[in-house]
Amino acid sequence: MNIQSQIEKAGKASRSVALLTADQKNRALKQIAALLTKQSKEILKENAKDVRLAGKGPKTDRLMLNAERIKGIAAETLNVARLSDSVGQVIDKRVRPNGLVITRVRVPLGVIAMIYEARPNVTVDASVLCLKSGNAVILKGGSDAINTNRILAKIIRQALKESEIDPEAVQFIDSTDRSVTEQLLKTKQGIDCAIPRGGKGLIDFVTENSRIPVIVTGASVVHVYVDKKVDIKKAVNIVVNAKTRRVSICNAMDVLLVHKAIASKFLPKLSAALKEKQPLVEIHADKAVQKFLAPYSKLRTLGSVDFDTEFLDYKMSIKLVGGLDEALEHIAAHSLKHSEAIVTEDKKAAEKFLQSVDAACVYHNASTQFSDGAQFGLGAEIGISTQKLHARGPFALEGLTTYKWVVRGKGQVRP
Repeated sequence: MNIQSQIEKAGKASRSVALLTADQKNRALKQIAALLTKQSKEILKENAKDVRLAGKGPKTDRLMLNAERIKGIAAETLNVARLSDSVGQVIDKRVRPNGLVITRVRVPLGVIAMIYEARPNVTVDASVLCLKSGNAVILKGGSDAINTNRILAKIIRQALKESEIDPEAVQFIDSTDRSVTEQLLKTKQGIDCAIPRGGKGLIDFVTENSRIPVIVTGASVVHVYVDKKVDIKKAVNIVVNAKTRRVSICNAMDVLLVHKAIASKFLPKLSAALKEKQPLVEIHADKAVQKFLAPYSKLRTLGSVDFDTEFLDYKMSIKLVGGLDEALEHIAAHSLKHSEAIVTEDKKAAEKFLQSVDAACVYHNASTQFSDGAQFGLGAEIGISTQKLHARGPFALEGLTTYKWVVRGKGQVRP
């Protein structure tokens, strides 16, 4: 394997991809969607190999594909094709007193290194979004999904070739060796941006080892705060959805904060609702919380690191707080700035929460499971950025571009 050769091929392809028209890119995206559907049996065969090796557990849910999920990935690809093309968009324009016409124009970043774990849909999402935004992409997936990622990358490159687009615009690093990832990150020339998508361990590894600019995505400790002025039925529905809809994704709730004044009414209702869900959620809490939940078969003593744990599992922590200010203090101390929610009928409290919480996505009376590019109308997402520079929250086409200043003159020289 020659990483440098792949980087050079991606760089060369990025220059031609940047010049593609919207119609050319959209035809390729439609071809990708068609081939994913047509070759779904082959994809599922390779995915089954990865699932067998992974064994059982909630994290396997991230890895597993089925016919419905492949159909969904193809549909999201078509959604991206329907989006307006951000490349070439004029952000603003001004005419200076000396006659210079200056415009700011949106352009691709260039070559993106996408480093991710056991979510094979990222192979498609990253390729599709990078292509639509005029970028080349280098894919380095995790060992858990190597067979699935390999066939998906092959299909995407086939679609590009059939669409008369340089297939080298999508590079797949066919290796499970983490040292190869480190080698990629140490490359000073040829890659414009690295994007890690996965757990805190992967993100820390990338940020600590990269010599390439990094957009940090993914890791989270998600909070939902239930205030004292609340519609209990609404709050129960939101909390149950935020925790149990899909537990293995980064926008799933980890920590529930409950106002002490509402605990005796709210927590028994929550306990009853959770009992109807299978698998049963394991609740980590102190005795003050547990007395409102009993009888509940999966109560655990609150551990020292539970408030700082991204569970990605059927587990959650609960804490009682004296009010909004205490909830805000707790979130400030433990949040990883991903997604945070308040459930309340008090508009003043809601606005204070939305303005005060430092996170990429903040919610009032809605489940945190909506933190997703498709749900935000972006077609798909390259990731959910938890940093403040360049891109924040779910980002896609616009986040994969930068801009250049274009200056047009008629012979002006500076005195």
